[in-house]
Amino acid sequence: MTRATPVACTLSSAGLAAQRKRWEQLIARAMTERAETVVGLRISFLPGAEDELRALVAVETECCAWATWTVEQATGTIVLHVRSTADGVGALHNMFTTPRPECRQSRADGDLRRA
Repeated sequence: MTRATPVACTLSSAGLAAQRKRWEQLIARAMTERAETVVGLRISFLPGAEDELRALVAVETECCAWATWTVEQATGTIVLHVRSTADGVGALHNMFTTPRPECRQSRADGDLRRA
């Protein structure tokens, strides 16, 4: 029988606060689009954010193993894909919700809105 990974972060309170602050700073500086997908999130960032994004994802991969975190380069942008199943998808949809003013947000159903 396969045991499901619980939807929980393993960082300490201090570690979680530090990680959250780093994400908030990166989002404020470089996030250009956030889209909810059927399995999680697709978030785009300015190209200059790649090193910090990869550093954050390295931490997330360890502390939030219930999700799959991947970073890829696309034309003129860096894209973060975060995927999960069941309750993990809902948790992901509630993350990274404070975008830059010019950031576009969309849902899997194609609804596109300005944040």
